[in-house]
Amino acid sequence: QVQLVESGGGLVQPGGSLTLSCEASGFAFSTRLMAWHRQAPEKERELVASIGITGYYTNYADSVKGRFTISRDNTKNTVYLQMNSLKPEDTAVYYCNTLVDGRNSWGQGTQVTVSS
Repeated sequence: QVQLVESGGGLVQPGGSLTLSCEASGFAFSTRLMAWHRQAPEKERELVASIGITGYYTNYADSVKGRFTISRDNTKNTVYLQMNSLKPEDTAVYYCNTLVDGRNSWGQGTQVTVSS
């Protein structure tokens, strides 16, 4: 059974930083592309960043390029999202995501609120 458990969200002031973690289990983590998505209130869920199986290839939404960094540790079955220079518009629930056996799997999400 695929499980994705996010952590690390919270309240942060504009310009601050947070690091999200997603611990995975129930599948061969090192063979799967991993991604972070987010969903703000009354908005559609959007892709924030994705990372290839070795961590060499990464992709970012234009809105977070230069501020966010996705990484993974295949020895810990964990993917991370380092978020710097946070803005109020980054406020959202952040979800970890992967595709296993043709099926999209999601974590429960972690809330990130950027506010003074």
